[in-house]
Amino acid sequence: MSSEVTVDVSALAINVSIPEVLRWTDTRRGEEFTLTTINVRLLADGHLAAKAYGRPTGGGRGAYVSFPVPDRPELAALIAEAASRAASMWSAHLGLG
Repeated sequence: MSSEVTVDVSALAINVSIPEVLRWTDTRRGEEFTLTTINVRLLADGHLAAKAYGRPTGGGRGAYVSFPVPDRPELAALIAEAASRAASMWSAHLGLG
């Protein structure tokens, strides 16, 4: 790549499975969801942002709706560990296959 080209990375995001013991439920639009995944984004200032996603507790696909991640130390630790693990994986990439 030419030195004249500036690479602009607009987003870095990872999806983290929430271990069963850390899952919780929340309600949106009158429907209860069990949260199973956290989407973690690395912001331009180096901080992390996170939103949770899941499936309706009663079954079915339901809507793709985000939920806030509760302020719980074990969830903060999961997010931080996932971000560190992702950083290690990115730094060890092997390029395009």
